[in-house]
Amino acid sequence: MKHGTKTLHVVFSIFTLWVQRVVSLNRHQGHIHKRRRMADKVLPQRIRDLVPESEAYMDLLAFERKLDQTIARKRMEIQEAIKKPITPGKQKRKFSSFFKSLVIELDKELYGPDNHLVEWHRMPTTQETDGFQVKRPGDVSVKCTLLLMLDHQPPQYKLDPRLARLLGVHTQTRASIMQALWLYIKNNKLQDSHEKEYINCNRYFRQILGCTRMRFSEIPMKLAGLLQHPDPIIINHMISVDPNDQKKTACYDIDVEVDDPLKAQMNSFLSSTTNQQEIATLEMKIHETIESINQLKTQRDFMLSFSNKPQDFIQDWLKSQSRDLKLMTDVAGNPEEERRTEFYQAPWVPEAVGRYVYSKVQQRRQELEQVLGIRLT
Repeated sequence: MKHGTKTLHVVFSIFTLWVQRVVSLNRHQGHIHKRRRMADKVLPQRIRDLVPESEAYMDLLAFERKLDQTIARKRMEIQEAIKKPITPGKQKRKFSSFFKSLVIELDKELYGPDNHLVEWHRMPTTQETDGFQVKRPGDVSVKCTLLLMLDHQPPQYKLDPRLARLLGVHTQTRASIMQALWLYIKNNKLQDSHEKEYINCNRYFRQILGCTRMRFSEIPMKLAGLLQHPDPIIINHMISVDPNDQKKTACYDIDVEVDDPLKAQMNSFLSSTTNQQEIATLEMKIHETIESINQLKTQRDFMLSFSNKPQDFIQDWLKSQSRDLKLMTDVAGNPEEERRTEFYQAPWVPEAVGRYVYSKVQQRRQELEQVLGIRLT
């Protein structure tokens, strides 16, 4: 009974040492894993099978990916928005500052070919004004057409109708047009898989650009011929001289681009690191939790395998330790077998002992001959 108790004590001592070794190894591997793959927060499939409730965490992880993509896209949009020039302070912009040119066309038959057009075009020396006043004599109602060309900053361009239908972009900045063009190339896999600097044109590109293959560097030149000035804003107005007309004054709404009053807040959002620090702290906690779960799963598997078949487990463990010892110490043979008496009762043992004794005798003889030879001289 005492012998059995002693054996059991040794087994459990080995078991305890192995558990400590596994935990220590897992912690070490966990730190290495954290340095190599900090973004890996996915629970292994074996844990998800063991704990069905963990699927809720995976759903949250999928939602987090979508949220990260949305935030990244919004950050890019904010960065693009704040690139536009900012007007000084809170100074109110004057009416003419929104336009590049203005043309008023009156009735040619009524005012003649030389006096029916009124034009204003922006010049480097232009002084901004809050309005334009145009007077012409007349005693009859007259139709007039106003053409207003907005002063877009940065400049905008109107696409060729065919390219506009293809990209879904009508009038935009050059940067936005290039981005839409790249997205079309990427989504339709037109970039050459072997020569990345080339684009293989599909049938739509061939019709619009007039080539079957081109370099990325050729896009600006090809695009230049497909960009036009934006369409002007056209207003048809009737100037009435009827004293009973109550609509002598007319108002028209024109959409113009102005500086976003939230630009300062957007700059603050992009430069702020408070949220990033908080997110980094939460990310670290998630990684530590995932590592802890993996460690617990390893310990659970270890203990289950021991409790199910203790004898087989100990034998497998001893074999594993023997292999590890052999690798660490570079020892030949099998120490586990060599420690048993049966190993030395095999038929080859007498011959091996004889060979060993003979080799030792020969070695000693050579040493003595060398010593005697030195003394004789």
